[in-house]
Amino acid sequence: MEIAIISGKGGTGKSSVSAAFATLQNPVVLADCDVDAANLYLLFNPVCDEEHVFISGQKAILNKEKCINCGICVDYCRFDAIVENELGVSIIDTLCEGCLLCSRVCPHGAITVAEEDRSRFYAGRFKNGRMVYGRLAPGEENTGKLVSKVREKAKEIAKNHGIEHIIIDGPPGIGCSAISTITGVDAVIVVTEPSVSGVHDLKRTLELTAGFKLPTSVLINKFDINRELSSEIESYCSENGIEVIGKLPFDPLVVEAMVNCSSIIVYAPDSEISKLIKKAHSAVFPNVKV
Repeated sequence: MEIAIISGKGGTGKSSVSAAFATLQNPVVLADCDVDAANLYLLFNPVCDEEHVFISGQKAILNKEKCINCGICVDYCRFDAIVENELGVSIIDTLCEGCLLCSRVCPHGAITVAEEDRSRFYAGRFKNGRMVYGRLAPGEENTGKLVSKVREKAKEIAKNHGIEHIIIDGPPGIGCSAISTITGVDAVIVVTEPSVSGVHDLKRTLELTAGFKLPTSVLINKFDINRELSSEIESYCSENGIEVIGKLPFDPLVVEAMVNCSSIIVYAPDSEISKLIKKAHSAVFPNVKV
């Protein structure tokens, strides 16, 4: 069973919930698909067995010795990635989209192509099973493709080691990486919070999962910071046939657990919030004893 835990916005506590769910199962494959800001490896400190290079795209490289500053490439670049000033022609790496048109129009062969190969994805072991995570290098793109690589590796590991459940910690938002995270999963859990932006983004996220016809449930985190909006979330879910599997209060223990590089389940197993998370977990994994 492959479960994706996502959120419409950052800061809802999605990764804390993912970490808690992962420590309630043994064995489990945990896939951190929030590749722009992967952080679960900081909590679990997995033993890395594999490191793979991810080619996120291509970039143009200018050979100053061959360049005569004719400016043809400047005229053709539609991303404003090539500029010309008193020092001559130069390429702004962060603006280059890797279309490679400049390398084709350069009459002197001064522009070549280089692969962007600073991004990585890793596979390893942690206390509760196996873990896969990706880390996209700053300025590099194709987050959706890297998410797919992480998920493929997670499935391979689950199959090779006979592990039944895969828990995916997805990225916030409804963009390419989120779509790549939920495509083909067995179920989705959307973690939300009772704020104006939280409610707005929750609705957008539920529209996304509905478009993929995915079984979806909602977990309201920090519900007691605004009980009125929490009630609004519950009403909206009820009207749309979506189960709310839990309501978690704001609890400083969760922050303490994170600071101490631990899930709340391990850090404070007998706390009230741990009990509520266990109950929510049982709603998703009724056959797993916790």
